[in-house]
Amino acid sequence: QVQLVESGGGLVQAGGSLRLSCAASGRTFSSYAMGWFRQAPGKEREFVAAISWSGISTNYADSVKSRFTISRDNAKNTVYLQMNSLNAEDTAVYYCAANGGGPVTRSRDYDYWGKGTQVTVSS
Repeated sequence: QVQLVESGGGLVQAGGSLRLSCAASGRTFSSYAMGWFRQAPGKEREFVAAISWSGISTNYADSVKSRFTISRDNAKNTVYLQMNSLNAEDTAVYYCAANGGGPVTRSRDYDYWGKGTQVTVSS
């Protein structure tokens, strides 16, 4: 089992930045690829970014590429999502997730999920 707890969400103005964190406990964090997903009201959950267990490989949704950066610190059992140039379309609950494979984009490939953190961008 892997327990995931997100933090760092909040209210920010358009054009601003936030950094989300996801702290993991349980099984060896460094053996899992990690992903961030988001779900806006009335919409399906969508992929945002993912990172391999080593941190060498990353994957981004086109909508966030060049604005968001995913990173991880295996010594701290934490994965981060740096979000810059935020806009109203980024408003959603953000979830982190873990999977024993690679930095894939499909939510069904992830085994463990956090409860999410709300990000609200005001225009």
